[in-house]
Amino acid sequence: MKKILYLHAGAELYGADIVLLELLKNLDKTKFIPYVILPCDGPLVEKLRQNNIWVKVIQYPILRRKYFNPIGLLTYIKDYITFSSKITKIAKSKEIDIIHTNTAAVLEGIYIKRKLKRPLIWHIHEIIVRPKLIHKFLSFLIAKNADEVITVSEAVKMHLKSTGYFKNEIKVIYNGVDNKMFNKDNETDYIRKEFNIPENAIIVGMIGRVNAWKGQNDFLDAMDIVLENNKNVYAMLVGGVFDGEEWRITELKEKIQSMKHKEKVIFDDYRKDSKNIHALYDIFVLPSTNPDPLPTVVLEAMASSTPVLGYRHGGICEMVKEDYNGLLAEPCNFKDLAFKIEKIIGDNNLIEQFGYNSLKRQKDKFSKENYVKNFQLLYSQTNNSNI
Repeated sequence: MKKILYLHAGAELYGADIVLLELLKNLDKTKFIPYVILPCDGPLVEKLRQNNIWVKVIQYPILRRKYFNPIGLLTYIKDYITFSSKITKIAKSKEIDIIHTNTAAVLEGIYIKRKLKRPLIWHIHEIIVRPKLIHKFLSFLIAKNADEVITVSEAVKMHLKSTGYFKNEIKVIYNGVDNKMFNKDNETDYIRKEFNIPENAIIVGMIGRVNAWKGQNDFLDAMDIVLENNKNVYAMLVGGVFDGEEWRITELKEKIQSMKHKEKVIFDDYRKDSKNIHALYDIFVLPSTNPDPLPTVVLEAMASSTPVLGYRHGGICEMVKEDYNGLLAEPCNFKDLAFKIEKIIGDNNLIEQFGYNSLKRQKDKFSKENYVKNFQLLYSQTNNSNI
């Protein structure tokens, strides 16, 4: 039986948080015992405890922009040593066999690996475009210290390899979603009533944290065109923000108020019923302006039998097979995105066929079962001889 220490960058329930939770819930507990240490409290902690998974909160630092200055760097180094030492003591007392670091921004696994001589699996979910210096720095640390590097997509793998630091194999393990949770049979009537959406309306929606690159502005610009030309269409966005960035929501609401057909644009903050929101949507759009590694919301949409549209870069190109389960637009071209959306909403047979194919592709390539099986195989093959 192997004991695995998991380190992660947060405790919310967005993409990387959700796929980590699914992995931990579904591990074969007769072979693997998970121990999770998170840097803050949050809904992920509650979910882990509900599933009888050992979890502890220790406020270790995550490499963020706030540390990119002389004082911040000194603070980071001090906290890194202090909290890494605390985590190492816990890992030693639990007789940990493997360290699984679940994001590029968590560096504490390096310290623990060196102190305890345990293999380090580094699971990379990010494509860091800017600042380039940070991408190079983190890639160097990952290549030098990880015994196994796992990426969530070929796009992430190639982004790492572009630095020239990685001489050993980088493995791709696609994330998976739970088809019992995400499916088209989930309840949606109450959402239509909540927002007064007509029964015959076509709903084009997106879900994602509101930030600088997820593409909410591009979505609204595209939907401004679509709503003008299609009277039976509604646009819907769902997503919250990081603490301290509430101004992004204010700006988004102001933009919606300036739209000609604002009465058919719905925006709501983070919701816990995302599985039902996905079932509500007729078409799912995620126009990330930076390459998105492997957006979990797209997998959830596919599991919900929904056609998918996005920009032609990043991991979505591995999820959407063009003219099969969706369409891809020229990156950052909202007019092309609008054209592609209108191509689908103008053909009910296409919506149905793309939706059917989305579910099939998700089950074939991005199932929860394959995701868990691949990690269990990796853990079984990893031991101290890998160091």
